[in-house]
Amino acid sequence: MTDRPVDDEALEEPPTEDPLVEDDRSTWQRLREGRRDRLAAALIGVLTLLLGFAFAVQVRSTGTPEALAGAREEDLVSILDDVNAREERLREQISEQRTALEQLTDSDSQGATALAEAQQRATALGILNGTIAAEGPGITLTVLDPDGTVPPSALLNAIQELRGAGAETMQVDDVRIGVSSAVTGTAGDLRIDGQAVQAPYTVVAIGSAQDLATAMGIPGGVSALVRREGGEVRIEQSDEVVVDALRVLDEPQYAEPDDGG
Repeated sequence: MTDRPVDDEALEEPPTEDPLVEDDRSTWQRLREGRRDRLAAALIGVLTLLLGFAFAVQVRSTGTPEALAGAREEDLVSILDDVNAREERLREQISEQRTALEQLTDSDSQGATALAEAQQRATALGILNGTIAAEGPGITLTVLDPDGTVPPSALLNAIQELRGAGAETMQVDDVRIGVSSAVTGTAGDLRIDGQAVQAPYTVVAIGSAQDLATAMGIPGGVSALVRREGGEVRIEQSDEVVVDALRVLDEPQYAEPDDGG
């Protein structure tokens, strides 16, 4: 057996790391961590303000006195129940968000994951508030009113029934529907949040297409009411609809975000 020659350089000790290089690396690492921490703090502050502001706006009244004056008792009860349910969901979401933000400060290693989760929750709240466009499965509900006889209550009833069936967000023509949306006017001259809408009224809602379509066809429900008023309802289910009308949130007059203090 023949021995292989050994390179003399292989027996030399490996060079030691220059202390100045190590210091430079540690300094650069601290600078990067500092920048990440400042970015996280800034995002936390902005997100907290957004959540508080969204909650303050959502707990406002669901309509104007003019819109509610002619509503039936069962419609008023439905509106109140819907507002209470959405308020409770918003409280739960804000509580969960605060917990997520507190966890963000516990460990730098969880920073990226926590920030991504916080941004996702902010997007979800934006969809609920109507400030972010959305897409997903749902239905397109068309209310035909050839003689201008369909009253505001019929359209309001359709909105409430869609919410009750699980619609996450919706729009009527070019008006995004929010918790405080009001349907006013008279038959043939309907307005939503003060904006005029023209027949045929097109309602696009995101949610379970089957559940939403079923809710619109319940005997004695939306379709029956519209037909009784001289109109007609057409429902189209789809795997993807787009709700791209946006709402401008009203500035709360009295409510302010809770800083937790």
